[in-house]
Amino acid sequence: MIRAGARQREPGVSRPLLTFNAVLLLLVLVSAFATIHSTHACRALYTQLQVLESSQWYLQEDYGRLLLEQSTWASHYRVEKVARGDLGMAAPDLAQYKVIPR
Repeated sequence: MIRAGARQREPGVSRPLLTFNAVLLLLVLVSAFATIHSTHACRALYTQLQVLESSQWYLQEDYGRLLLEQSTWASHYRVEKVARGDLGMAAPDLAQYKVIPR
């Protein structure tokens, strides 16, 4: 016998279980979007790393070329050639050397 005003239970899933499933689904979706976001961020950072490594490679090549150029300009042969030709300098004769006692 059914009393007046009393609700009959519907067969199927209870309300707390339905709420638990909805919260669980929401957490799964949040986790999925967080995974997508972190994967995208990781790929963007890796792309930036590759650009920076490429830039580092070109800078190291330039640095090597500059060191080679510096050693060429500062070589003893070139310095002596410029001193003799452009500046008119010459090494003194042995007779021009003076020894100063201490």
